[in-house]
Amino acid sequence: MIDVKIGINTWVWVSPFRTDAFHLLTKIKDMGFDLVEIAVEEPNEIDLPQLKEILNELDLAVSICGAFGAQRDISSEDEHIRRLGKDYIIQCIRMAEFLGSHLVAGPFYSAGGKARMVSQELRKREREWCVNNLREIAEVASNCGVIMGMEPLNRFETDMINVVDQAIELIRDVGRPEYRIHLDTFHANIEEKSIPDAIRKLGDGLLCHLHACENDRGIPGTGHIDWLGVREALIDIQYEGAVVIESFTPGVKEIAKAASIWRPLAASQDLLAAEGARFLKDLLR
Repeated sequence: MIDVKIGINTWVWVSPFRTDAFHLLTKIKDMGFDLVEIAVEEPNEIDLPQLKEILNELDLAVSICGAFGAQRDISSEDEHIRRLGKDYIIQCIRMAEFLGSHLVAGPFYSAGGKARMVSQELRKREREWCVNNLREIAEVASNCGVIMGMEPLNRFETDMINVVDQAIELIRDVGRPEYRIHLDTFHANIEEKSIPDAIRKLGDGLLCHLHACENDRGIPGTGHIDWLGVREALIDIQYEGAVVIESFTPGVKEIAKAASIWRPLAASQDLLAAEGARFLKDLLR
């Protein structure tokens, strides 16, 4: 019904994604996915030439997803941390360019888990640091032919951008065409009044990436997300980006804690991926 690539994020199985996890790519292709989303936690632990060769051999498209801990916060009061965050985002952009991806997605405006009650004066300064860094990063993205997908997170994971209206406003403040919006249905299920209405706000090309996540981050189609409404909204805006399953393995303690995964979300991660792929293909195609 709509011409989109169906993808899956490597966090479903591993964290961090390193060269020794490249065997997952064949599994992902065999499950029927068109695209793999590489979650980049440790850029220097990924053999990019080897990764590119395998992706080409499998005819598997790729996108890049950033991981933003406290040391990668471009809105931090600490100038050194702001520099680390900017350098990391630029490294992700160059990785995307090398691999042939036209997208870097994620909540790159701040650090994940940064949710506080602070003064309006501090919020204003943090936003200024964020905007200035995003403008500088945009120059690199433009030169590399990469679009930056800004992801709103729920209120428990950030105090900066929770809904698409806030993301649109930040993009307008930055004033660069390289920034668009990456919507995640898990976060939108908490924050938006209507996920389909939020999607429709992002017509005219503002929506560049979609994480198709169930309300509990389990198998898409097994919870209460309004998937039919999501499909109709995507059709209405003539969406042409990727639709990607993002979930997290409970087998890695660090990522399970960060994503608050306290119990298995499916009988196995393979089942979550395979059943999710089947559901999205039936829904969208």
